[in-house]
Amino acid sequence: MKKFKKINNEVYYTEKKITQIDDKDILFLKSNVHKTKKKRIRICAHINEKDNLQEMFVALSNKTYIRPHKHFNKSESLHVIYGSADVVFFDDRGIIKKIISLSNNLPDSSFYYRISKPIYHTFIIKSDCFIFHETTQGPLKKSDSIFASWSPKDTEFKKILLFKKKLFKDVGKLRHP
Repeated sequence: MKKFKKINNEVYYTEKKITQIDDKDILFLKSNVHKTKKKRIRICAHINEKDNLQEMFVALSNKTYIRPHKHFNKSESLHVIYGSADVVFFDDRGIIKKIISLSNNLPDSSFYYRISKPIYHTFIIKSDCFIFHETTQGPLKKSDSIFASWSPKDTEFKKILLFKKKLFKDVGKLRHP
């Protein structure tokens, strides 16, 4: 990907003062998301993690696990580019509080959301690939995000499978009581 600087197989940064994203870039994300270890890939439209405005084009596979997390001292917005997913919001004990269906072309779905307060959230990817434009404040500080203690770590593969299975079941029950 000549337009962007490769940091690793999952992260690419712009080096330009004027950054463009086109269909070829989205195709690049779709084509490579399944090849990455964590089944996620992003193109950052900001120069580096120190920028005050962080904009990313992110692709997630339906095999991706996003550990429930929340952010302090920042807002986050997401605009769907391709595919569909549910974003699931939890209270501090892990009880589901809200589910937003996300898609840019399905009825009864939203194509945008914004979080303005710290709340745990994760994704259930419903399509083969889900691509979105995310915007948040920088600079990136790992201490501004915390992971839910009631959720498995990225390395706990058996626990992740059980967690995802329970999450799908709980979301299904809430949608179809």
